[in-house]
Amino acid sequence: MCAVLVIALLAGCGGGKPTKVNAESVYKVSSELGNKIAKYLFGEKKTPSKQASAPYGSYAKGCLAGGMQLAETGPTWQAMRLSRNRNYGHPELVDFVQKLSRNAAQQPGWAGIYVGDMSQPRGGPMLSGHRSHQIGLDADIWMLPPKRLNLSAKERENLSSISLRRSKGAYTNENWTRAHMEVMKAAAKDSRVARIFVFPGAKVKMCKEETGDRAWLRKIRPWYGHHYHFHVRLKCPKGMRGCVDQAAPPAGDGCADAQKWVNDILKPPPPNPNAKPATKRREYTLSDLPNQCVGVLQAQ
Repeated sequence: MCAVLVIALLAGCGGGKPTKVNAESVYKVSSELGNKIAKYLFGEKKTPSKQASAPYGSYAKGCLAGGMQLAETGPTWQAMRLSRNRNYGHPELVDFVQKLSRNAAQQPGWAGIYVGDMSQPRGGPMLSGHRSHQIGLDADIWMLPPKRLNLSAKERENLSSISLRRSKGAYTNENWTRAHMEVMKAAAKDSRVARIFVFPGAKVKMCKEETGDRAWLRKIRPWYGHHYHFHVRLKCPKGMRGCVDQAAPPAGDGCADAQKWVNDILKPPPPNPNAKPATKRREYTLSDLPNQCVGVLQAQ
């Protein structure tokens, strides 16, 4: 373990010159932090590390060096739920959010976007909510079209988004507009985007309404929940060797798969009598995360 942590501490310095670490300090890190629950270690960090920006690990098991903060308010966006301190990400994510907000502001009735959770200042597992959002490449975009972008901090805590689903997600409801589709379409057409998660009925709706180029629909993936917001996931930025990409979506537009989700909602298949009981996921400790995450925690 000590040898692993030596590598971690050296590798976590954002590409600068290696820092010598004596055996005593490594042993202290190993014994005091290695077995601690990771979400508490990362949840208590209020600022990003002073390192070169880099995502380490996978979307649901990793951390973020040198996180960049999305400004709380911009010309076409506002970050919501500021008390959570989750408006951080890799610079590519911050740039993407700002670009998407400008596209959204061109839609009728949209002043821009309300941005939900991105990542914590140093990424990592969160104290509550997501299993993903750990490496600064995920962002939740509210379904609520912003009418104004001068909300106070208190308003951002109390305002809620709107749901677009009906019949447990099999269909969209009266809140759905063509603009919702256009905003997600703009997001999906960005080459940096790997996936966009949204409830099944929304995907089927978009499959039926798209009459032109359908290639972007491949990135729209049906998933549980995701009716108050849609979840954008970026690919690992080029050159980030410590970042682990998710496998690419299956070929095709994915519309038949989304329709199957809807069919299963409307007429649930019988339970599998041979299915094994679900096992409770254990909490990750720091030693479960990539080696570089020790350096991310220890950095100034």
